[in-house]
Amino acid sequence: MAYVENVRMFVRVYELGSMSAAARDQRTSPAVASARISDLERHLDTRLFNRTTRTLTPTESGRIFYEGALRLLEAMEAAEAEVRDAANTPQGTVFVAAPLGVGRRLIAPFVPEFHDMHPRVDIRMRLSDRGVDMAGEGLDVAFHLGRLEDSELKVRVIAECPRLLCAAPAYIAARGNPADGLALVRDRHACLNLRFPGAREFRWTLMTPEGPERFQVSGPYESDDGDVLTGWALAGRGIVMKPVFEVARHLASGALVAVAEATPPLAIHLSCLTPHRRLRDPKIRLFVDFMVQRCREGLAQRMELLGK
Repeated sequence: MAYVENVRMFVRVYELGSMSAAARDQRTSPAVASARISDLERHLDTRLFNRTTRTLTPTESGRIFYEGALRLLEAMEAAEAEVRDAANTPQGTVFVAAPLGVGRRLIAPFVPEFHDMHPRVDIRMRLSDRGVDMAGEGLDVAFHLGRLEDSELKVRVIAECPRLLCAAPAYIAARGNPADGLALVRDRHACLNLRFPGAREFRWTLMTPEGPERFQVSGPYESDDGDVLTGWALAGRGIVMKPVFEVARHLASGALVAVAEATPPLAIHLSCLTPHRRLRDPKIRLFVDFMVQRCREGLAQRMELLGK
């Protein structure tokens, strides 16, 4: 910044016509003002002012440099104003990923509200039940539903989400209501699985009296879209494992009914992931804080449908 300060001093000396007046204007001493002008002249390898004991007048080089110096200072001030404005009025684009059910029910409905609050921030959402590569895909924020591997990402747990197994009354009427995980396997119930390349949960982990146990279930349908599985379950085509919030309305209406309640699935965490360096960006901090609050409110409202 020394060069900029030298340029600023030059402009004030040029405009005020006095080293002493420019020094007072810049809240420094005449000696410092003179030293800054000398530094600038050495840098430019030219004299900017003709000095006598009584007068100080700009040289031809000084008059030429003055116009450029003004543009430089104006550009600097504009850039600084934009930075300050960005800190107070965040702007830019936030790239977000979320599982389909979370994104559709808890994130996407509130994106317009966030944009109304921060109209200079654009949101780019990608919804998928597949895993994401935050660095490789250039993501700023990723919402995650499930168990987390060790990660260098900043993890913010939003809520613990209970899960259940459920099916339509039509399915139960046709195949019966399995009491537990053993019955699911023994009676070869149609279990609707979420499958995609890289998926890890090929068995259903259920809580038994002896602790968590994995059951090798099977069924005629699989999909990488959790909402497709819910649709099949609603159509009476099988049993699906779901976070309660995703199917709360269907449970409240009776369109889906809990099954195998003696061995429920383990609860999972809904979390928000961000690279540590991205949280220094005001727009990302604002988005994360806003959506974490809206997610918690949305989860509470859905559980209220079930009287919980």
